[in-house]
Amino acid sequence: MKAETWFRHPAGILISSAGATLLWGSALPVIKISYEHFQIDSKNVFGEWVFAGYRFALAGLILMILAMLMGQNRGSGRKSLSMPRLLRLGFIQTFMQYLVLYAGLSFSSGIEGSILVGSTSLFQILSARMMDKTEGLSPAKWFGLMLGFLGILVMGFAQQGVQFHFGFGALLLLASAAFGGFGNVLFRKESAQESVIALTGKQMLAGGLGLLLVGAVRSGFAPFHFDAKGWLLLAYLSVLSAAGFALWNTVMKYNAVGKVSLYLFLIPVFGVLLSSVLLDERVSAWIGLSLALVVAGIVIVNRSGRSRRAKGLAQKEAGRSL
Repeated sequence: MKAETWFRHPAGILISSAGATLLWGSALPVIKISYEHFQIDSKNVFGEWVFAGYRFALAGLILMILAMLMGQNRGSGRKSLSMPRLLRLGFIQTFMQYLVLYAGLSFSSGIEGSILVGSTSLFQILSARMMDKTEGLSPAKWFGLMLGFLGILVMGFAQQGVQFHFGFGALLLLASAAFGGFGNVLFRKESAQESVIALTGKQMLAGGLGLLLVGAVRSGFAPFHFDAKGWLLLAYLSVLSAAGFALWNTVMKYNAVGKVSLYLFLIPVFGVLLSSVLLDERVSAWIGLSLALVVAGIVIVNRSGRSRRAKGLAQKEAGRSL
């Protein structure tokens, strides 16, 4: 089965999208473990940028090596993205998204992070609409988005109570979601002629090096000591970042943005569930309702898409018979 066939198939979309969000969700507790191991304080945003820089730069190198081994490079006849466009993509999808994310989290609570980062789905759909007029915003999509947001609200308030304050940190988190949503759609456009794995690797390497340089201004390039456990934590975060972005970018390349965007709501849900396993954190019974709302939103959006396609095919057949 060709890659395009798999990533367009309903089962392929479900497995790949859920796999990417599961990987990203697992990053949340592992990052907490890493910060504790490296003694990175939650307010030490420069140290967080350095750690993120190493993580994404290494993830980018992994994907670039994989692309080379798979023959997905210039020698395979694919057109390579120009350097200015590559740097723009890395600047938006990796550098700015995570630069403001870590800064925002240092001024915000966990509930604010879960809710506002979840708005990436909305920004992704709006960005797609601006860049591609064929991306419609049907009532079903809006209803599905509403259910997804409601699911995140239920999860967050059940876990930590109603303590949402819209301030500077919230603005930064919204900015991160906007960069993430726009970056995902921009990647979809730029990957039309180039290998997803190779392009993902190059933009992550560029963005990771940028984060590393900015963080090193205050923290230096080696603010923490790497032992065996530290290397394992960094390696895991790099591999999951490489795999998660490669999967998600490939799903985005072959499908309508509105069809897959709601899967991003699964990231904080998976993060809470995996935190309960890895960090022994309390999980509210309301997490089941949260997951059900997110899944319902995904189902509604995908069913509406299938019904519109079926209606379109029926109209074409009727037109042929006339």
